[in-house]
Amino acid sequence: MSLLVWKAFRKLIQFDVHLVRTDFEALYDSVRTWPIAEEVVRAHSVEEVCAAMDTACVWYWKEVLCLQRAAATTCLLKNYGVPAQLVIGAQQIPFKAHAWVEVEGRVVNDKPYIPEVYAVLTRC
Repeated sequence: MSLLVWKAFRKLIQFDVHLVRTDFEALYDSVRTWPIAEEVVRAHSVEEVCAAMDTACVWYWKEVLCLQRAAATTCLLKNYGVPAQLVIGAQQIPFKAHAWVEVEGRVVNDKPYIPEVYAVLTRC
């Protein structure tokens, strides 16, 4: 596995532990206040970071929920100087909620039509 996949894997663990030890509000605040690296590190593109997260999710020992994946991806992108946002949306019938990542208004870790399916509740 590449170093980037290991970093993604560690972020998944970090946010898994975060969800077990705290609550949604604490996770949300952590992502919201996660600093964006001042220097944009072009060592990895947004697509490479998202692909590394996808690979890390495959190797994770349990199912990775969308909130955990989106939070981890958002913070990993911020570490590379990318102004990523965690977006949480819901649909009414049937009720479902979902989380994804956007960069400059573009969905980067899910299907591009996701914002048409879910009404955006918040972004951070």
